[in-house]
Amino acid sequence: MEFPSSSSSSIFSPRASDDTVFYSIYPHSTTTTTTSTLQSLHLEILETVSPFTTDYIWQHQPFTLSISAPPNPSCPCPSSSNLHHLHGHLRYGDNLDDEWFTVFLLFHISINFPSLSLRVWDSDGDFLLIEAAFHLPRWLNPNTSLNRIFLRSGNLHIVPKTLLPSPSLLDSLKFIADSPSLSLAPDPVQRAIKNRIKDYPEKARKNMHRVRVRVPVSVAQVLKHEPCFISLAVEGFYDRDVDTMKFAARMERFLERGRSEELVIVSVKMSRAMYAQLVQQAFQAPKCYPEIPSRSEREAYVEAELGMKIACGLEMMYQQRKRDGMDGKGSTWEAFKKSLESSGYFQGLLPGSSEYQRLMQNAEEYYRNTSLHSSASELMNAPVRRIDEILALPHSADDFKGQEVPPSDDDSWLYDGEEELNSALMERQKEMDLYDLKHQKKGKAKEGDNTGVSSGSNAGEFDPVDIAKTMQAFVHKLSSYEGAEAPEDRNKEVNLDVDQFIKDMESIMKPPGGEVANGNIEEGSSSDLDFDDSDESDMAESAEDNEDGEDTFMQSYSDAMNEEINATTLQKSFVRANEQISKKDEGTSSASRYVDEEFSPVDMDVNLVKSFLDSFSSQQGLPGPASNLLGLMGVQLPKDASKGK
Repeated sequence: MEFPSSSSSSIFSPRASDDTVFYSIYPHSTTTTTTSTLQSLHLEILETVSPFTTDYIWQHQPFTLSISAPPNPSCPCPSSSNLHHLHGHLRYGDNLDDEWFTVFLLFHISINFPSLSLRVWDSDGDFLLIEAAFHLPRWLNPNTSLNRIFLRSGNLHIVPKTLLPSPSLLDSLKFIADSPSLSLAPDPVQRAIKNRIKDYPEKARKNMHRVRVRVPVSVAQVLKHEPCFISLAVEGFYDRDVDTMKFAARMERFLERGRSEELVIVSVKMSRAMYAQLVQQAFQAPKCYPEIPSRSEREAYVEAELGMKIACGLEMMYQQRKRDGMDGKGSTWEAFKKSLESSGYFQGLLPGSSEYQRLMQNAEEYYRNTSLHSSASELMNAPVRRIDEILALPHSADDFKGQEVPPSDDDSWLYDGEEELNSALMERQKEMDLYDLKHQKKGKAKEGDNTGVSSGSNAGEFDPVDIAKTMQAFVHKLSSYEGAEAPEDRNKEVNLDVDQFIKDMESIMKPPGGEVANGNIEEGSSSDLDFDDSDESDMAESAEDNEDGEDTFMQSYSDAMNEEINATTLQKSFVRANEQISKKDEGTSSASRYVDEEFSPVDMDVNLVKSFLDSFSSQQGLPGPASNLLGLMGVQLPKDASKGK
């Protein structure tokens, strides 16, 4: 299930970007819930999550909630537009931790408010299902998950397809509220998702990075009053283009005195993703920027360079938003009051009446309370106005001198993350291996002659005969214009007449003399190309007539070709059918062994297996043609235990 970003109206920007997570919260009874009930619920939820979000620096946008009363065409989920609920969305950008921290907050809300049902999705759809993809029911996919995935009482709920084939949102909400045990997701799915958020909120605090920087006094003044503006500064720097670079070249707002502006040392807190975005990009200081210490002063240079990037990013963000008029205008009291009037909150009462005054007082109290919690949203939405207010206050470099600034946090995590990455990859690999093993065991009972895999072999053992059998099945499988079809991938059973197949093979393998080359086929075996006596006599007469013609030419051609091959090592590269017998027969003379070798046929199966094993060994554990082809046919080669010894 995927919701295009253009369908949601952003309360922070003109449109929601692709890296956005959406969430909705539904009361127990969405049809009887009133706006006043939602307002009370809104305050309670914000108070519940505020201990986790107060000191957290979000990458782009803070966690917020808005009241949605029908009709609401701006609701990010069209099916919710006629229901009373709370909703919000958050752009996480390059910091995926913001998205999973949001999931943790939603789980926390569902635990503290067990009567609520919550939904969460992002630009990719139901990303919680992606996290638990190896444990989902087979019927559940992006096409069947619509209105089925919810959070409730700290658990994931999946509305079963057998009970509700095509549920509406209202049907699903009623179902999980009335029968929560029937929609509870399986334990493996629960564990997969809860393992992903088990380290929060500690991981959210660990994700913060504090660093010392040297910035102009005006920048220090802004960050002192509004530390969350660091995310806007990093965004302005990281997403810069040719147009915004022109603003950085002049620095009109944050370097009013140009190069004579004094740099001060301050401590700035940001997310690790923001720190990486600043450090990993080279950037030349504008000509108007104050002089930066030389590289020989390692610590001072690093602090000044990082501060320069923050200052330029803040300038670019400020000027662009000021030029584009992107200041928020939806969070003021007048706008809030107007929205109440349009929703019928005042019930048509005359202004000044006692009941009207009572409702007005309730609205004012609610607005004051929510403004305390949504201050971060207001600041991120209207930074230009707030920056102007801060810089209008008296400030100087002396305000920042003589203060003890803590040292920067260790940033070794930025360069030594290989172990953490490998650990995460190993977890995923283990999950994939368990999934493959589970499905291999299920499919083992279904494997038979059609797959070409020896049904008598144990699950954990490897039989070289499997290679020959699967290759024969693959070669004889008919293909279409869509390409070759591996035995395991075929959808229809192939009716194979074994007796007829053996006859066909015998007829192909018989030499012109009519005797089977290796002498292993029973006497009396025949093919569907057997002739009657008259045909045989005709052929005998024809052979006698052409004895001095075709036979003479073929004999001469064969002798010439054998003579040429004998001069090379090609014949020694093949394994003969009686090679093992010749090696066991110690009493056989070299002359007789030579005769046997010359006239013994090549063992096709043994040579096929040998070639596959040689090719697989040369891959040295990497993907290659041998492992890919055998993998398609269901044969799993064991690792070479002799390697590395």
